[in-house]
Amino acid sequence: MSEDNMQHPEVPVIIIERDDEPKASFWHNTVALTVAAIGILGVLSMAVLASLYIGYKVYNEDHIGVPISVTPAQNIEKLKGHLQKETAEVVLTRDTILDVPLDFYALHGLQAGIQFEEPDAADTTVYLYSRCADYTPDGKYLGSLVAEGQEMQNDCSRLGYMAMADGRMVIGISRSDEVKDYVIERRGSFFRQFILLSGGVMPLRYYLHGKVERRAIGRKDNQLYLIATCHKETLWDFADALREYGFIDAIYITGGNDYCFYRTRDGMAHDIGTQNIIQRESMRGIIPWLVFRKME
Repeated sequence: MSEDNMQHPEVPVIIIERDDEPKASFWHNTVALTVAAIGILGVLSMAVLASLYIGYKVYNEDHIGVPISVTPAQNIEKLKGHLQKETAEVVLTRDTILDVPLDFYALHGLQAGIQFEEPDAADTTVYLYSRCADYTPDGKYLGSLVAEGQEMQNDCSRLGYMAMADGRMVIGISRSDEVKDYVIERRGSFFRQFILLSGGVMPLRYYLHGKVERRAIGRKDNQLYLIATCHKETLWDFADALREYGFIDAIYITGGNDYCFYRTRDGMAHDIGTQNIIQRESMRGIIPWLVFRKME
Protein backbone atom coordinates (compact mmCIF):
# COMPACT_ATOMS: atom_id res chain seq x y z
CA MET A 1 0.00 0.00 0.00
CA SER A 2 1.33 3.43 -0.95
CA GLU A 3 2.11 6.08 1.57
CA ASP A 4 -0.56 8.39 0.09
CA ASN A 5 -3.26 5.74 0.52
CA MET A 6 -2.24 5.12 4.11
CA GLN A 7 -2.53 8.80 4.89
CA HIS A 8 -5.82 9.36 3.02
CA PRO A 9 -7.95 6.17 3.07
CA GLU A 10 -10.92 5.93 0.71
CA VAL A 11 -14.23 6.86 2.27
CA PRO A 12 -17.21 4.95 0.73
CA VAL A 13 -20.05 7.11 -0.55
CA ILE A 14 -23.43 5.97 0.85
CA ILE A 15 -26.64 7.31 -0.75
CA ILE A 16 -29.83 7.10 1.32
CA GLU A 17 -33.12 7.74 -0.55
CA ARG A 18 -35.59 9.68 1.55
CA ASP A 19 -39.34 8.90 1.56
CA ASP A 20 -40.08 12.31 0.16
CA GLU A 21 -37.83 11.92 -2.83
CA PRO A 22 -39.68 13.01 -6.00
CA LYS A 23 -38.94 9.69 -7.75
CA ALA A 24 -40.41 7.58 -4.95
CA SER A 25 -43.43 9.86 -4.62
CA PHE A 26 -44.11 9.62 -8.35
CA TRP A 27 -43.95 5.82 -8.25
CA HIS A 28 -46.27 5.64 -5.24
CA ASN A 29 -48.86 7.93 -6.85
CA THR A 30 -48.73 6.03 -10.12
CA VAL A 31 -49.45 2.71 -8.40
CA ALA A 32 -52.30 4.23 -6.39
CA LEU A 33 -53.88 5.77 -9.48
CA THR A 34 -53.55 2.47 -11.38
CA VAL A 35 -55.24 0.52 -8.59
CA ALA A 36 -58.02 3.11 -8.39
CA ALA A 37 -58.53 3.01 -12.16
CA ILE A 38 -58.73 -0.79 -12.14
CA GLY A 39 -61.29 -0.63 -9.34
CA ILE A 40 -63.41 1.91 -11.21
CA LEU A 41 -63.22 -0.14 -14.42
CA GLY A 42 -64.24 -3.24 -12.46
CA VAL A 43 -67.27 -1.50 -10.99
CA LEU A 44 -68.24 -0.10 -14.39
CA SER A 45 -67.83 -3.52 -15.99
CA MET A 46 -70.07 -5.12 -13.37
CA ALA A 47 -72.67 -2.39 -13.89
CA VAL A 48 -72.58 -2.87 -17.67
CA LEU A 49 -72.89 -6.66 -17.34
CA ALA A 50 -75.79 -6.28 -14.90
CA SER A 51 -77.54 -3.86 -17.27
CA LEU A 52 -77.00 -6.22 -20.19
CA TYR A 53 -78.38 -9.16 -18.21
CA ILE A 54 -81.46 -7.21 -17.09
CA GLY A 55 -81.99 -5.92 -20.62
CA TYR A 56 -81.62 -9.40 -22.08
CA LYS A 57 -84.08 -10.85 -19.57
CA VAL A 58 -86.64 -8.10 -20.15
CA TYR A 59 -86.22 -8.40 -23.92
CA ASN A 60 -86.70 -12.18 -23.81
CA GLU A 61 -89.76 -11.89 -21.59
CA ASP A 62 -91.44 -9.04 -23.44
CA HIS A 63 -90.24 -9.26 -27.07
CA ILE A 64 -91.31 -12.57 -28.55
CA GLY A 65 -92.24 -11.50 -32.06
CA VAL A 66 -95.97 -11.07 -31.42
CA PRO A 67 -97.99 -8.51 -29.42
CA ILE A 68 -98.95 -9.36 -25.83
CA SER A 69 -102.65 -8.78 -25.21
CA VAL A 70 -102.54 -9.58 -21.46
CA THR A 71 -99.45 -9.26 -19.26
CA PRO A 72 -98.60 -11.81 -16.55
CA ALA A 73 -99.50 -9.24 -13.87
CA GLN A 74 -102.91 -8.68 -15.49
CA ASN A 75 -103.58 -12.42 -15.64
CA ILE A 76 -102.67 -12.78 -11.97
CA GLU A 77 -105.21 -10.07 -11.18
CA LYS A 78 -107.79 -12.04 -13.16
CA LEU A 79 -106.98 -15.14 -11.12
CA LYS A 80 -107.49 -13.08 -7.96
CA GLY A 81 -110.69 -11.46 -9.24
CA HIS A 82 -114.30 -11.98 -8.31
CA LEU A 83 -115.56 -15.45 -9.18
CA GLN A 84 -118.74 -15.01 -11.19
CA LYS A 85 -120.81 -18.18 -11.05
CA GLU A 86 -123.03 -19.26 -13.92
CA THR A 87 -124.79 -22.41 -15.03
CA ALA A 88 -122.29 -25.16 -15.82
CA GLU A 89 -122.44 -26.19 -19.46
CA VAL A 90 -120.46 -26.70 -22.63
CA VAL A 91 -122.08 -25.15 -25.69
CA LEU A 92 -121.06 -26.66 -29.04
CA THR A 93 -121.22 -24.60 -32.24
CA ARG A 94 -119.82 -25.43 -35.66
CA ASP A 95 -118.57 -23.24 -38.44
CA THR A 96 -116.24 -23.27 -41.44
CA ILE A 97 -113.68 -20.48 -41.71
CA LEU A 98 -111.29 -20.19 -44.65
CA ASP A 99 -112.34 -23.71 -45.71
CA VAL A 100 -111.43 -25.11 -42.27
CA PRO A 101 -114.40 -26.79 -40.50
CA LEU A 102 -114.18 -26.25 -36.74
CA ASP A 103 -116.02 -27.28 -33.58
CA PHE A 104 -116.17 -24.63 -30.84
CA TYR A 105 -116.84 -25.74 -27.26
CA ALA A 106 -117.71 -22.67 -25.17
CA LEU A 107 -116.87 -23.24 -21.49
CA HIS A 108 -119.43 -21.81 -19.05
CA GLY A 109 -119.54 -22.09 -15.26
CA LEU A 110 -116.55 -24.43 -15.13
CA GLN A 111 -113.24 -24.62 -13.31
CA ALA A 112 -110.20 -26.42 -14.68
CA GLY A 113 -107.32 -28.50 -13.37
CA ILE A 114 -104.81 -31.14 -14.43
CA GLN A 115 -105.01 -34.76 -13.33
CA PHE A 116 -103.31 -38.00 -14.40
CA GLU A 117 -106.28 -40.34 -14.25
CA GLU A 118 -108.63 -40.18 -17.23
CA PRO A 119 -112.14 -39.05 -16.18
CA ASP A 120 -115.09 -41.40 -16.36
CA ALA A 121 -118.35 -40.36 -18.02
CA ALA A 122 -120.09 -41.51 -14.83
CA ASP A 123 -118.45 -38.60 -12.98
CA THR A 124 -121.17 -35.98 -13.49
CA THR A 125 -118.96 -33.15 -12.22
CA VAL A 126 -116.79 -33.48 -15.38
CA TYR A 127 -118.08 -31.45 -18.33
CA LEU A 128 -115.15 -31.74 -20.75
CA TYR A 129 -111.59 -33.02 -20.79
CA SER A 130 -108.69 -33.33 -23.21
CA ARG A 131 -104.96 -33.84 -23.22
CA CYS A 132 -102.83 -30.71 -22.78
CA ALA A 133 -99.04 -30.94 -22.30
CA ASP A 134 -96.76 -33.07 -24.47
CA TYR A 135 -94.52 -35.83 -23.16
CA THR A 136 -91.86 -38.20 -24.47
CA PRO A 137 -92.24 -42.01 -24.62
CA ASP A 138 -90.23 -42.31 -21.39
CA GLY A 139 -92.64 -39.98 -19.57
CA LYS A 140 -90.65 -36.71 -19.60
CA TYR A 141 -92.89 -33.66 -19.96
CA LEU A 142 -92.21 -30.96 -22.54
CA GLY A 143 -92.83 -27.38 -21.48
CA SER A 144 -93.75 -26.34 -17.96
CA LEU A 145 -96.29 -28.47 -16.11
CA VAL A 146 -97.84 -27.94 -12.67
CA ALA A 147 -100.60 -30.17 -11.28
CA GLU A 148 -102.36 -29.18 -8.04
CA GLY A 149 -99.39 -27.11 -6.92
CA GLN A 150 -96.77 -29.75 -7.76
CA GLU A 151 -94.24 -28.68 -10.38
CA MET A 152 -93.52 -31.60 -12.73
CA GLN A 153 -91.42 -29.70 -15.28
CA ASN A 154 -90.16 -26.14 -15.76
CA ASP A 155 -89.30 -25.18 -19.33
CA CYS A 156 -90.37 -21.86 -20.88
CA SER A 157 -89.33 -22.69 -24.46
CA ARG A 158 -93.05 -22.90 -25.29
CA LEU A 159 -94.50 -19.48 -24.68
CA GLY A 160 -98.25 -20.08 -24.61
CA TYR A 161 -99.64 -20.99 -21.19
CA MET A 162 -102.84 -21.82 -19.37
CA ALA A 163 -103.14 -21.10 -15.64
CA MET A 164 -105.82 -22.40 -13.25
CA ALA A 165 -106.24 -21.39 -9.59
CA ASP A 166 -109.07 -20.83 -7.11
CA GLY A 167 -111.77 -21.77 -9.63
CA ARG A 168 -110.53 -19.33 -12.29
CA MET A 169 -108.63 -19.96 -15.51
CA VAL A 170 -106.70 -17.76 -17.95
CA ILE A 171 -104.49 -18.16 -20.99
CA GLY A 172 -101.60 -15.94 -22.02
CA ILE A 173 -98.29 -15.61 -23.84
CA SER A 174 -95.03 -14.95 -21.95
CA ARG A 175 -91.59 -16.31 -21.06
CA SER A 176 -92.04 -15.12 -17.50
CA ASP A 177 -92.59 -17.62 -14.67
CA GLU A 178 -94.58 -15.06 -12.69
CA VAL A 179 -97.97 -16.67 -13.33
CA LYS A 180 -96.63 -20.20 -12.84
CA ASP A 181 -95.13 -19.27 -9.47
CA TYR A 182 -98.43 -17.71 -8.39
CA VAL A 183 -100.31 -20.86 -9.38
CA ILE A 184 -97.89 -23.03 -7.38
CA GLU A 185 -98.51 -20.88 -4.29
CA ARG A 186 -102.27 -21.36 -4.75
CA ARG A 187 -101.92 -25.11 -5.37
CA GLY A 188 -103.35 -24.73 -8.85
CA SER A 189 -102.43 -26.12 -12.28
CA PHE A 190 -100.42 -24.71 -15.19
CA PHE A 191 -99.00 -25.87 -18.50
CA ARG A 192 -97.14 -24.41 -21.49
CA GLN A 193 -97.73 -25.08 -25.16
CA PHE A 194 -97.03 -23.54 -28.56
CA ILE A 195 -98.48 -20.15 -29.53
CA LEU A 196 -101.18 -20.16 -32.19
CA LEU A 197 -102.29 -16.53 -31.75
CA SER A 198 -101.19 -13.68 -29.52
CA GLY A 199 -103.05 -10.39 -29.59
CA GLY A 200 -104.81 -11.56 -32.74
CA VAL A 201 -101.49 -12.00 -34.55
CA MET A 202 -99.98 -15.24 -35.88
CA PRO A 203 -96.29 -16.01 -35.22
CA LEU A 204 -93.96 -15.88 -38.20
CA ARG A 205 -93.31 -19.63 -38.01
CA TYR A 206 -94.71 -22.79 -36.47
CA TYR A 207 -92.65 -25.73 -35.25
CA LEU A 208 -95.19 -28.46 -36.02
CA HIS A 209 -95.73 -29.40 -39.65
CA GLY A 210 -97.91 -31.70 -41.70
CA LYS A 211 -101.65 -32.27 -41.52
CA VAL A 212 -103.23 -33.85 -38.43
CA GLU A 213 -106.31 -33.18 -36.32
CA ARG A 214 -105.73 -30.12 -34.14
CA ARG A 215 -107.03 -28.74 -30.85
CA ALA A 216 -106.54 -25.46 -29.04
CA ILE A 217 -107.65 -23.39 -26.08
CA GLY A 218 -108.65 -19.94 -27.31
CA ARG A 219 -109.98 -16.66 -25.95
CA LYS A 220 -112.49 -14.55 -27.80
CA ASP A 221 -113.42 -11.43 -25.84
CA ASN A 222 -113.51 -12.83 -22.27
CA GLN A 223 -114.86 -16.25 -23.24
CA LEU A 224 -112.67 -19.36 -23.27
CA TYR A 225 -113.22 -22.16 -25.79
CA LEU A 226 -111.79 -25.52 -26.60
CA ILE A 227 -111.57 -25.64 -30.42
CA ALA A 228 -111.11 -28.79 -32.52
CA THR A 229 -110.67 -29.29 -36.24
CA CYS A 230 -113.08 -31.65 -38.00
CA HIS A 231 -110.40 -32.81 -40.46
CA LYS A 232 -106.62 -32.94 -40.66
CA GLU A 233 -105.18 -29.42 -41.01
CA THR A 234 -101.81 -27.70 -40.97
CA LEU A 235 -101.08 -25.64 -37.88
CA TRP A 236 -100.88 -22.53 -40.06
CA ASP A 237 -104.35 -23.06 -41.57
CA PHE A 238 -105.79 -23.82 -38.13
CA ALA A 239 -104.33 -20.65 -36.60
CA ASP A 240 -105.33 -18.54 -39.59
CA ALA A 241 -108.95 -19.72 -39.28
CA LEU A 242 -108.96 -18.87 -35.55
CA ARG A 243 -107.60 -15.41 -36.31
CA GLU A 244 -110.22 -14.85 -39.00
CA TYR A 245 -112.98 -15.95 -36.61
CA GLY A 246 -111.93 -13.29 -34.09
CA PHE A 247 -109.90 -15.13 -31.46
CA ILE A 248 -107.42 -12.93 -29.58
CA ASP A 249 -105.17 -15.52 -27.96
CA ALA A 250 -104.93 -19.23 -28.68
CA ILE A 251 -102.54 -21.95 -27.54
CA TYR A 252 -102.10 -25.38 -29.02
CA ILE A 253 -103.00 -28.53 -27.09
CA THR A 254 -101.89 -31.98 -28.10
CA GLY A 255 -103.97 -35.08 -28.84
CA GLY A 256 -105.99 -33.68 -31.71
CA ASN A 257 -108.14 -36.78 -32.32
CA ASP A 258 -107.77 -38.56 -28.97
CA TYR A 259 -110.95 -39.64 -27.29
CA CYS A 260 -112.61 -37.41 -24.70
CA PHE A 261 -116.17 -36.24 -24.03
CA TYR A 262 -118.20 -33.16 -23.25
CA ARG A 263 -121.38 -32.88 -21.22
CA THR A 264 -124.43 -30.80 -22.13
CA ARG A 265 -126.64 -29.00 -19.63
CA ASP A 266 -129.00 -31.99 -19.45
CA GLY A 267 -126.15 -34.09 -18.04
CA MET A 268 -125.63 -36.21 -21.17
CA ALA A 269 -122.02 -37.04 -22.11
CA HIS A 270 -121.12 -36.86 -25.82
CA ASP A 271 -118.01 -38.41 -27.39
CA ILE A 272 -115.26 -36.34 -28.99
CA GLY A 273 -112.51 -37.91 -31.11
CA THR A 274 -111.89 -41.62 -31.42
CA GLN A 275 -111.05 -44.39 -29.00
CA ASN A 276 -107.34 -45.20 -28.65
CA ILE A 277 -107.39 -47.62 -25.75
CA ILE A 278 -103.92 -49.12 -26.36
CA GLN A 279 -102.12 -45.75 -26.21
CA ARG A 280 -104.11 -44.53 -23.21
CA GLU A 281 -103.51 -47.74 -21.27
CA SER A 282 -99.78 -47.75 -22.02
CA MET A 283 -99.40 -44.18 -20.66
CA ARG A 284 -101.81 -44.49 -17.74
CA GLY A 285 -100.76 -42.21 -14.90
CA ILE A 286 -98.48 -40.17 -17.19
CA ILE A 287 -100.90 -38.44 -19.59
CA PRO A 288 -101.78 -34.99 -18.18
CA TRP A 289 -105.53 -34.50 -18.68
CA LEU A 290 -106.95 -30.98 -18.74
CA VAL A 291 -110.28 -31.45 -16.96
CA PHE A 292 -113.14 -28.94 -16.80
CA ARG A 293 -115.50 -29.51 -13.89
CA LYS A 294 -118.64 -27.91 -12.54
CA MET A 295 -117.76 -25.14 -10.08
CA GLU A 296 -117.96 -26.20 -6.46
